[in-house]
Amino acid sequence: MSEEQINNPLHGIRLIDILDYLVSEYGWEELGNRIHINCFQSNPSIKSCLKFLRKTPWAREKVEQLYLRTIRK
Repeated sequence: MSEEQINNPLHGIRLIDILDYLVSEYGWEELGNRIHINCFQSNPSIKSCLKFLRKTPWAREKVEQLYLRTIRK
């Protein structure tokens, strides 16, 4: 395992699993309130959000940070 992956808490966790967890934890409406991204607020779906998050690093970072804060509660 590489050095940078040893300290990466997201290593091995797929984006779809992160998104599924957050949607089940908060629901689309609350997720849209916590992270102001249009794909969470206007006709949200897992497929459309995954497509957006894979192409938009700043948005993916916000989702990953919310996930890490949520699982550490």
